[in-house]
This record gives sequence, structure tokens and C-alpha cells, in this order.
Amino acid sequence: MKGAFIMAVKFNLRLCLQLIDRGISLNMISKQYHISKHTSSKTKHRMEVLQFDISTIDQYSDDELGKLFFPEMYESENIYLAVDYDYVHKELSKPGVNLKLLWKEYCLSAKDGKYPVSYSKYCRGYAQHVERHNYTNHIEHKPGIRTEIDWSGPTMHYMVPSTGELVKVYLFVATLPFSQYSYVEPTKDMKMNTWINCNKHMFEYFGGSTVRIVCDNLKTGVVSHPKEGEIILTDMYSDFGNHYMTAIMPAQVRKPKQKASVEGTIGKIATTIIASLRNVEFHSFEELYQAVREKLDEFNTTPFQKRDGSRKEIFEAVEKQALKPLPEIPFEVCHWFYSRKVQVNCHITYQKNWYSVPYEYVGKSVDLKVSETTLTIYYQNKRINIHKLFPAYIKNKYSTYEQDMPESVKVSEWDDVRIKKWASKIGPYTRKVVEIIFERCKVKEQGYNPAMSVLHLSDKYSNERLELSCQIALSKYPSPRYKHLNAILSNNQDKLGKQGNASEERKTTGHLRGAEFYGGKSK
Repeated sequence: MKGAFIMAVKFNLRLCLQLIDRGISLNMISKQYHISKHTSSKTKHRMEVLQFDISTIDQYSDDELGKLFFPEMYESENIYLAVDYDYVHKELSKPGVNLKLLWKEYCLSAKDGKYPVSYSKYCRGYAQHVERHNYTNHIEHKPGIRTEIDWSGPTMHYMVPSTGELVKVYLFVATLPFSQYSYVEPTKDMKMNTWINCNKHMFEYFGGSTVRIVCDNLKTGVVSHPKEGEIILTDMYSDFGNHYMTAIMPAQVRKPKQKASVEGTIGKIATTIIASLRNVEFHSFEELYQAVREKLDEFNTTPFQKRDGSRKEIFEAVEKQALKPLPEIPFEVCHWFYSRKVQVNCHITYQKNWYSVPYEYVGKSVDLKVSETTLTIYYQNKRINIHKLFPAYIKNKYSTYEQDMPESVKVSEWDDVRIKKWASKIGPYTRKVVEIIFERCKVKEQGYNPAMSVLHLSDKYSNERLELSCQIALSKYPSPRYKHLNAILSNNQDKLGKQGNASEERKTTGHLRGAEFYGGKSK
């Protein structure tokens, strides 16, 4: 442990002697150079007692200066049992071994008047040992424990043949530090859904999951990573970790060495894949994806230069069996939407499409779990229905199960008969619009909401204006809907049409002036 003292003296003692010789006050030394007044005062006293000639300071090593000025401190270091940090580093590579356990064993080994150092000093000593020997980037990892993941800084692109546009492609990179076996996936964006799917595909590629995932502090996965306190993940990423029973551990901010394997692999991937494909012109994302997968296989099967075997060989021989088995059902990216009210037509709406709910839930609030392919409906955490999700480009469509519709049970005081009766009171054109709405529905309940939406326009604009807007809409559209009528009313097209009609009436019923009126003669 002499080194610890010498390292301290190397800065404090030599600098302190020089500052005192220059006449710098003890207060200034304390404030600007962070050397305590007690230490600098004691050093100054020893200089006077020893009559130390500062011009000879370069003739002394740090060790010799320490022995000359503070022999009692130097000797006191000998009462502590030295720590064999080479042994500590080797033992840490074994499963279940950590610094706390090794320190306890070290304490028990202290004999013959030697004392163990404190746990904090033990840990600091190991950190200095690792840094001194440059072990940071090649600490021995344990198989199946962690996966390091990140987005690659370098990107790729493909060209759209019809336009010549270059479309950027991002690379998701994952590495198992023990075997260095890696996974790379090209993506069109870096959004949350893409990130989660890449994580899922990564484990599927490996054929199992690791105890933990070490990732960057990307916004799509991490909400907050304070210096102290709990790390907060996004709900979806947290659900993903729970599904695969893996701990997600974001690296500390500006600490890339905490995921050194993937940081190094990104550079190698950039050289091996991106550089090797730099002169290839891709005309579709699929072409690029396939080329990257082929280069990835080459990357994993290429023999190491300073290690026996290849990434794939070490993975297959050692690490694969250390991975945890994957769950039977893969994780599915989904989003939750809460408190959606079931309408009188026994449907809820999602992205302008309609999905049926059993009639007994009309008027109640339900929750929606939406994945890439399905929409699941829950009432008080109980699943009550599941539908195939309409594609994003489809609008105003219904997914209806007949069993969800009432037979003899009256869901509401409103039905098609009463809705049509209300429309008739407003006017014949309004009645016609409502009838067309019901004619276009396979199940009459599907027409309740669209028809009621039309009729409620009278509350905002009056019966007269709604009737006139229906007349205008019927002359323009084969199947007028709420959006057509609302546009006519909000833009006052019905008023313009009414003024135009009045003008025509004035032209036909007004007085006709003869030629005499303008100074001419009638024939």
C-alpha cells in the first residue's frame, strides 16, 4: 500500500514545498491548490527544522521526499495488509463473485499484526489498478450475463428507383461481451416501436436472453437517469424487460466504457459492413437488409486475430447454453388508450375506424390495447373483445361481430326508427341523407353514430340550415356524411346558396323597363 501514500505525496508534498518557498500564504495554498492548512503548516515547519534547500528538490524522488518529511506516515502504511489486485481481478470473472465478497475474504486473511484496509479504500485501490493496467476495455466477462446495445453512428442508404431519392437507413447493433457474438439490424427510423422490435429480434437471433441489457440513455427507452435515485424507463421498454425477465440498465451519462464491447463493435461493424458495401447501390430496403445480414454472418464467423476461434464458435460452444430460454409468446409492441366510451351503436372508435363491443357495455368506458396487428378491448382489466386492426390507410370502416349487437334487448331509447323520425321533422333532404347512411351499413347499429352526428348539427346551426346543407350535399355527393355537411355549414355555403336563389327570384319577378326608359323609342 506504499503506492497509495506515494501517489498522494507526489502531488501534495512536492507542490506544497515549492509554493511555500515562493512565499504563497497557507490560506491561498488551501483555497487554490486544495492542500489543507494543517498539511501545509506541518510541511513548512518540517522545512524549517530540516533547513531544506529547495534548489535540491529535483534530486529527491517522491519516495525519498516522503521518507524525509513524513517518516512516521510512511512507516504507518506498513501496518496494513497489502491487497493482491491481480488476484482480485481474476476472481471477479467468476460467477457470483463481487468486490464485497473478496474484501470480506481479504479481511479474514489479515494476520501477524496486519490490519485490513477499509472497503472504500479497497475499491478505490482496485479502480486504480484497473486504470493503471488498462484493463477497462478487456475485463473478463461472464457468459450469458449481459447484452450491450446501441445505434450505430454511421448510417447507410438506398435509392428509390422512380425518384432517385436517397433514403437513410440506421443500424441497430447488439453484442454479447463474453463471445463478442453480434447482431445488426437495418431500420428505417429510430422510433420506440422500432427500438423494441430490434430488441426482440436480437434475442430471437441469439436464441435466448441475458440477465441484463446495457443500453445508452436514448429517449425512446429511458425517461430519466439521474445521478442519484431510480432510473425511469418508458412503460413499453419496462414491459419488454419484464416479459423477457431481463434487467435493463442504461449506462451512466458520458460513460461509454460501461458498454465498451458494443462501442468497440460499432467501429468494427462500420468497417466490416458499411465500408465493404459502400460501393453497392441498393434499390430497396429489402436488398440492403439482405446484404447486411450476409455481412453480419461473415463478421461473426471470421476468426479472431488475438483469440482462438470466431465469435460464432465461442458463442455456440460456451455462451449459448448460458442464455435464458425465450418465453413461448414473443413480446408484441403495443400502446394503451384509456377510457374510451362505448357508443350507442355498440362500437368504439380508433383512428377513424369502428370496432364492436358487446352491447351490455354501451355507455361504459373501456381501455384499448393496440398492437401492430390487433386491437384488444378491456373493461376493468378484463378482456372483452379482440379485433384485427385495420391498416392505417383505411378510414371509416367497421369491424363488427354480430353477437355484439342486441337482439331483443333495447340498448338505448334511440333506434333507427326514432332517428329517421327526427330527420323527417327537420326536412325531406335530411331524411334522405339519414336513409342513405343506414342503407350503406351492413348492420343497422353501425348507422346510429353517423346519423346522430348529422342530426346534432341542427343543435349548432338550426334545422333550417341543416336541411339546406343536406339539399346542397345531395346534389354534390352520392352518399353525404357528417364531414360534407359540416364543411358546408362551417363555410356558410348554405347561406350563399340561399342568397343565390333569392337573387334568381328577384330577376324573374322584378319590373322590366322599356327602351323609352333609357332614352330610346319603342317599336
